[in-house]
Amino acid sequence: MHRRQLLKLLLASAALVLPFGASATQIRNARLWRSDDKLRLVLDLSGPVQYKTFSLSAPERLIIDLSGAQLSGDFSQLALTNTVIRSIRSGHFGQGITRIVLDLTGPVRLNSFQLPPQDGQGHRLVLDLLSAAPAQIAAAAPFVQRETPLGKAHPKRDIIVVVDPGHGGKDPGAIGAKGEREKDVVLSIAQLLAKRLKREKGFDVKLVRNDDFFVPLRKRVEIARTHKADMFISVHADAAPRLTASGASVYALSEGGATSATARFMAQRENGADLLGATSLLNLKDKDPMLAGVILDMSMSATIAASLQLGNSVLGSLAGITTLHQKRVEQAGFAVLKSPDVPSILVETGFMSNARDSRRLVTARHQKAVADGLFEGLQRYFQKNPPVNSYMAWQQSQQKSQV
Repeated sequence: MHRRQLLKLLLASAALVLPFGASATQIRNARLWRSDDKLRLVLDLSGPVQYKTFSLSAPERLIIDLSGAQLSGDFSQLALTNTVIRSIRSGHFGQGITRIVLDLTGPVRLNSFQLPPQDGQGHRLVLDLLSAAPAQIAAAAPFVQRETPLGKAHPKRDIIVVVDPGHGGKDPGAIGAKGEREKDVVLSIAQLLAKRLKREKGFDVKLVRNDDFFVPLRKRVEIARTHKADMFISVHADAAPRLTASGASVYALSEGGATSATARFMAQRENGADLLGATSLLNLKDKDPMLAGVILDMSMSATIAASLQLGNSVLGSLAGITTLHQKRVEQAGFAVLKSPDVPSILVETGFMSNARDSRRLVTARHQKAVADGLFEGLQRYFQKNPPVNSYMAWQQSQQKSQV
């Protein structure tokens, strides 16, 4: 008995003197992706971590402090040439904190979030470095400040985005195995997306519903047109015939048949009896029937083309956050997308009928990650296609004039 107690005492004493790294979250690896508008740095972790970030100027640096974490890999393999990152340094800072310093070539905007284990990958910390907004660059240039004083309202209109959380009220949408309701999940994601849009200068957002009530499909389209929307995005998390179906999908309207059996099933499920004829949405009453048909066809073709471009941008952003059910934008006759003059997409953020998707979709962390992905996708689309007279179009023209 005495020996057993002595052994326990020795083991307990040894545990007290173990370095913090023995039980710390390990930063195992780092990966880098580049796109036209951002640089994504992903840290592979052995578990969740608490972190904070801040930036410093003269010179420009981005600091990431990770509590209770230890670096077991290194950053030497990352290809930093021709990126905004000059170099990456790391070391211990304070008790149990690993500090990572990104030396930058210029100011950046940071969007960061954690991802839980999924699809064979472990915990990850995602750091998206976006080019600093022109307004931030202008603040450092005295001659620009004189032309555009700080605090002065921008001279052009906001881009109007209408976000439509699917279902609601008497229509719960898909139901998960444990009673999770699609209408609750998509409302949370839509609200997070709306908050993100409101923080971005040059954007305004309208929610089709901001609570648990039912809105007919016809009314959802009318709301987008009433607000003269530049974009309409309907957020869903539906059920599929196969319980194994999983991942996110993006849909645009099809003038013909659906691009897949799943797209056809989804459209039929969403449309129900509330079908909508697109001809009722344009004021063509005073036009010759043949001319009205030509105008409608031209408008729909142009809008569908823009919707497909928008959908591809959003799908690309979601690819870094969740699995994709389809790697291309699908098309079908969704009634909620039948606006002939507003680019419109329907995003299935996952399947409530899939146990894994359902578990993730109800978590606040995953909902925020999806909302951030939607924002990045639509922002990238508008950066390439800024609406006429919008703040973003004016902003880009100012940049070009200063080059």
